[in-house]
Amino acid sequence: MASAVAVAAALPVHSAGWQDAPVGLVLVLLAAFLLTESVQFDVEFRKQTISLSPTEIAVVVGLLEVGGLWTAVTRVAAVVIVESWQRYPAPKVLFNAALAVAELSAALAVLTLLPPLDVTDPIAWLSLMIAVLVTGIVSMVGVGAAVSLTEGFPGWSFFTAAVPNLVLGPVSVVIGVIALLLTRETSWTWALTIPLLVVVVVVFRQSARAVRERRTVQRVYDFARRVELVSADESGTREIVQAVRELLNADRVALWLPPYLDEGPQLLVDAAHPDVAWYDGPGDPDDLVRARAVVPGAEGPVFVSYGRADDAERAALLRRGAREVLGAPVTTAAGEPGYLEVCDRQGDIVSFADGDRSALESMLTHVNAAIRQQQLLSQIRHDGDHDRLTGLPNRQRLGGEIDALLMAEPATARVGLVLAALDGYTDVTDTLGHAASDELLLVTAGLLREHAPPQAVVARMEGGQFAVLLPGLSLAATERAARRLREAASTRARVAGLDLEVALTIGVAAAPVHGSDSGTLIQRADVALLAAQGSGGVATYHPVLDQQSLRRLQLGTELEAAMADGQISVVFQPIVDTRTADIVSVETLVRWAHPRYGDISPDDFISLAEQIGRIGLLTDHVLDRALDRCRRWLDQDIALSVAVNLSAHCLAEPDIVERVRRALRRHGVPGELLTLELTEGSVVDDTVRNSTVLADLHALGLRLSMDDFGTGYSSLSQLRLLPIDELKIDKSFVLGMSTSSNESFIARSIVELAHNLGLRVVAEGVEDEMTRDLLTQMGCDKLQGFLVSRPLPEDRLEGWLLARTGVRAAAPGATHRRLFVRT
Repeated sequence: MASAVAVAAALPVHSAGWQDAPVGLVLVLLAAFLLTESVQFDVEFRKQTISLSPTEIAVVVGLLEVGGLWTAVTRVAAVVIVESWQRYPAPKVLFNAALAVAELSAALAVLTLLPPLDVTDPIAWLSLMIAVLVTGIVSMVGVGAAVSLTEGFPGWSFFTAAVPNLVLGPVSVVIGVIALLLTRETSWTWALTIPLLVVVVVVFRQSARAVRERRTVQRVYDFARRVELVSADESGTREIVQAVRELLNADRVALWLPPYLDEGPQLLVDAAHPDVAWYDGPGDPDDLVRARAVVPGAEGPVFVSYGRADDAERAALLRRGAREVLGAPVTTAAGEPGYLEVCDRQGDIVSFADGDRSALESMLTHVNAAIRQQQLLSQIRHDGDHDRLTGLPNRQRLGGEIDALLMAEPATARVGLVLAALDGYTDVTDTLGHAASDELLLVTAGLLREHAPPQAVVARMEGGQFAVLLPGLSLAATERAARRLREAASTRARVAGLDLEVALTIGVAAAPVHGSDSGTLIQRADVALLAAQGSGGVATYHPVLDQQSLRRLQLGTELEAAMADGQISVVFQPIVDTRTADIVSVETLVRWAHPRYGDISPDDFISLAEQIGRIGLLTDHVLDRALDRCRRWLDQDIALSVAVNLSAHCLAEPDIVERVRRALRRHGVPGELLTLELTEGSVVDDTVRNSTVLADLHALGLRLSMDDFGTGYSSLSQLRLLPIDELKIDKSFVLGMSTSSNESFIARSIVELAHNLGLRVVAEGVEDEMTRDLLTQMGCDKLQGFLVSRPLPEDRLEGWLLARTGVRAAAPGATHRRLFVRT
C-alpha cells in the first residue's frame, strides 16, 4: 500500500524527467543521507518500531542543489543500504523507502505552488520550512496509518507525542541554508559545515539516548507504583509479571516461585499472545539460563542472545523458541530463590540492550519487595487459619470449608462433621505440663490424618478437640466413619517417657439434616460431643440434646436486665509504653457473672448480643463505664486513655458516630483519650470500607486500633486507605515468641510493616520477660498481657495502681500528668 501511494505521489511531481547533476555532489548527498539515516532514535509501539533521524538537513541541501528527483533517489538508496545493513525486515525496508518517496513528493508538490527556490531569497527559506514541515506530517501520518492497520489504532497520544519532532524541520532548513550561503562565498566553508553537521548528529544521538533513559526511568517509577498496590494472591503475582512484560515490551515473561507453606511451586507466564500459557525452561532447575541466573554471587541479570550463543546456549533458546533471554533471580521469603525470565522484544528491530538490563535490575528491587510482602501476608493468613502446633486448619478455616461445600450445591450437598475430644487431655496438661500435652496432640493429629478418608479435612479446634469434615457423606455414613475413627485412634502412645492411652469422645452432625451453615453444624456437633461423654463415646445430635440452645435463649432474654442489675461489669487491663514504662491506656473488657450459670464466657454472650440485635446496648454500657473511669482520672489530673472494643455490627449502625460523640460530651472526655478497637474482618468489610463511618469516628479525635491483626484478611494496600492509627498483634503470634523463631519472625515483620505505614503497634498476650525484651528490641510501641497485669475489676485496679505505679509530671505542652510502672 505504501509503495502504491509513493508511486501515485511521485509520478506527477517527477514527470519533468531526468535532470543532470554533478556526480560528486550526488555522491556527497548520498553520503549525507547515509550518515543521517545511520543515527536513529527508535521508539517501540507493540511489535512496530518507529525510527526518527535528522535527515531533513540533507533533504534541504538536496532540494536546493540537485533537485527533487536526485534527492529522492539518493535518499531511497541510503534507506535501503542502511536498513539492510541493520537487518531490518524486508517489508519494513520497502515501507520506509516508499515513505521517503512520498515525503519528498509531498514536499515538491508544495514547492511547485510557491515561488522558485533561491537560496539567497528569504521567501525561499520560508518555502523550504513549509515543505520540510509537510514531509514531517506525511511521515507521522504514514507511520500512524501503518501501525493502525497492523496493530490497531494507537490512540491520539501516539500522534501528539510525534509533534515535537516536527521542530527538527525548521532547524534543519536553517542549518542547510546557512551552509549553502557560506559555501557560495568560499568552498572552504565545507571545512566548517561538515564538523557542524557531525556535531548536530552527535547532539541528536545524545539527546535520543537521554530521552530513552528518561523514558526508562519514568517507566520503572510507574512500575514501582503499580506493583506496590497489587493484591496478595495469585492475581497480584500475575499482575507483577504482566507489568514486567509491558515495561520491557517483551514477548513473554515467566516467573517461577519455589514451594511456600502448603502450596507447591508456581510458574506464571504472561505473553503477548494469550494462547501461550506455558513454555519449557523456567520451571526446569537444570535449565542452563535459570541455573546461571540463580547461582549465588551472580552479578546482575543473565543475557543470552542467539547471535552470540554457544551450542548449549542455543539449545536453551531453542527449547523456548526465543532469540534473546534475560534471566534474573527473585528473592523470596522461603529462602530458596525464585526465577524471572524475559524472552524477546516485541519490536521487530530493537533488541535487549544494557539499558534494559539496568531497567530489569531496578525492577527486581520492587519485584522482590512485592513477592516477599505477598508471601509474608500469606504466612500471616496461613497462621491465622491454621493451628500452630499441628499445622491443621483451625476452627475458622473449618467453617469456611463447610460453607464452601454447602454453597456449591445448596439443594443437594451432603456434609458430615465429626468432633473428637481427646480424653484426659486436661489431666495430662495438669500433671505432665504443656510440652507433654502438645506431644499427645501431635500423636492424635497424626492418627486422625492417617485413618480419615482421603477426601476428609482434619482440623484442630481448641484444647484437646479436633474436627473431621467428611464431604459427600450422609448422616448414617458419617456415624460409621466416626466409629471407625474412634477405633483406629484408640491406642497407646509414648509421651514424656510414659505409655499413655489415646482415646476419643466423638459427637456427630450432618448437613442438611442438622443444619445448612457452618455455625449451626459445628454448634450441633458440639452439643452431640457433650452428650457423648456419658453415652459410650459416640453420640449424634438430636434436638432433645439441645439444652445449650435453651440456655442461650434464656441468656438473651436476661441481657438487658443483667446490665441494669450490675451482673454485667467491666474489668481493665493496663497497656504500657515499651520505652518509657508509662501506662498509656487500659483496655476495657466486659464480664458477666450470672447468678445461676456462673461466669459466662464473653465470646458466648457477645455473639449472642450480636445475633439478637443487642450489641449496641452492650457497647454503650461498656463505653459509659470506660469514659466514667477516664473522667475520674482526669479529675485527679492524670491522663490515662481507655480502649473499648467495637463490634462489626456496631459499625453498621447508622447512629454509632453520634452515640460515641454524645458519650464523650456527657463525660467531658477529650477524643484523644478514647481508642476504639476494631476487628480485622470488620475493617476490611466492603460495607464499612465504602462508607464514611471510620473517617467520621476518626474525626472525633479518637484513635482507631485494628485488634487481633494477622488472623483476618486485610492487606497492606487496604490499610493504607483506612484511618487506622495502630495495630494489635494477635496474642497467638506473641505467646510462643520466646520458644519459636517462626512466631518471632511474624511479629517482627508485622512491626516493620506497620511502622512503614506510620502505624503504632501493640502486642497483646505478653506473659514473660523474654517476650517483652524481644518485642522491645523489635521496636514494638506498647505491651499488654499478664506480665504487666491481668484484667482487674475497678477496685483492684485502683489498688494495683497505688502499689505499682508512680506519677510523672506533665510533659512540656501537655495538660495532664501520666502514670508509670515503678521498677
